[in-house]
Amino acid sequence: MTELPVGSEAGTPDHGITFGEAVRVWARIASLSFGGPAGQIAVMHRILVEEKHWIGEERFLHALNYCMLLPGPEAQQLAAYIGWLLHKTKGGLVAGGLFVLPGFLAILGLSYLYVLLGHVPLITGLFFGLKAAVLAVVIQAVVRVGSRALKNNVMRGIAAAAFVAIFFLNAPFPLIVLAAGIGGYVGGRLGLSAFKGGGGHGSAGGNVVHDRDTALGESLPDHAKPNLGWSLKISGTFLFLWLAPVIALLVLLGPDDVFTRIATFFSQMAMVTFGGAYAVLAYVAQEAVGTYHWLRPGEMLDGLGLAETTPGPLIMVTQFVGFLAAFRDAGALPQLVAATLGAILTTWVTFMPCFLWIFAGAPFVEQLRGNRTLSAALSAITAAVVGVILNLAVWFAIHTLFQDVRVVRVARFAFDFPVLTSLYLPAALLAAGAAIAVFRFKVGMIPVLAASSAIGAALYLSGVVQ
Repeated sequence: MTELPVGSEAGTPDHGITFGEAVRVWARIASLSFGGPAGQIAVMHRILVEEKHWIGEERFLHALNYCMLLPGPEAQQLAAYIGWLLHKTKGGLVAGGLFVLPGFLAILGLSYLYVLLGHVPLITGLFFGLKAAVLAVVIQAVVRVGSRALKNNVMRGIAAAAFVAIFFLNAPFPLIVLAAGIGGYVGGRLGLSAFKGGGGHGSAGGNVVHDRDTALGESLPDHAKPNLGWSLKISGTFLFLWLAPVIALLVLLGPDDVFTRIATFFSQMAMVTFGGAYAVLAYVAQEAVGTYHWLRPGEMLDGLGLAETTPGPLIMVTQFVGFLAAFRDAGALPQLVAATLGAILTTWVTFMPCFLWIFAGAPFVEQLRGNRTLSAALSAITAAVVGVILNLAVWFAIHTLFQDVRVVRVARFAFDFPVLTSLYLPAALLAAGAAIAVFRFKVGMIPVLAASSAIGAALYLSGVVQ
């Protein structure tokens, strides 16, 4: 009998957690995964570390730090990582897949309503109110990430440079991430104190649950030990699953077909989505609105509103973009069929790389423990992300609060500037109310979004807003 390689699916880890029990817990986590990555990570920490004692604080934070080094949604990747650690590849697939599935189905259903009933006053009003509240949520993200990342003038300078580059110079998001990462790497190699990393999202307070007191314990399961042969095998498998549809579309439909463009664009995005959904939204908006003309600026806010009010990663907003792109360029297909295929294709090429990064790299994650250079690069990237999210907030504000926007060109600078006399008072008042609720009274995101949507619907139904 041939001995299976380390990291294969043979055997069961001796931690006493059945696969069926794990599936039920991952489904529970998926149903509660609202509120962006910070909230989602807090839910996982509360259930897996504090309640179930399946994994300890040290290992949880170490896995989180690794996921933060990767492109893609760190909360979904963290779920896949822990699922893999507990129940091998099938555990990672179930944990990461369930994290995405509820949000995918919810956004798909809401996307149908959006294109079929979008001009009905009730639906129009709901999305009008949603946009105003989303603006407050994005500003909150700037404050939250900035307070953690901008701890010295060097980091503030990186954030300012990133904002200028993307807002005034229209610099590509991947280039900004690359430049920040290189700068942080160099700063880390030189031992500069300003680049000392730290943090992450942190965890909930209370008593620390140590690894030794958990089901998994302190030792690594056999399948989690580095094995180059297994890593190459699993990498090849997931690389094929990711890129085979992209290559097939290129060959069969050509580079200009909408499905090919969706596959190639979101595959590229999957490799540069450092910093979370708010950061990459600026990149998606820049390309989807300005380059491909798949949707209008206000519709990006609608999509973010859908992602904010459904479970799962906020990066699921890309599904809405792919849906609308295929709906409006369906070719010979019925529009809803094309749109559904566009949503599925977008989700596939967005999340398949996440499993690739986890399964290929997780066994070697111990080599990253305490790596100051990588930590410094991550700190610089996070600082740049603050500037990118600020750009997103300004961009959303301009297109939400003003009815007319013009492009201003000064030397090599070009940027959107609102016509100040076109301020739309109902939108401004709703956004101000949402901001007061969020910052002054600390109201949760879901109640703010729900209340703002209800007010928007009431304004449209009453005829106050047209």
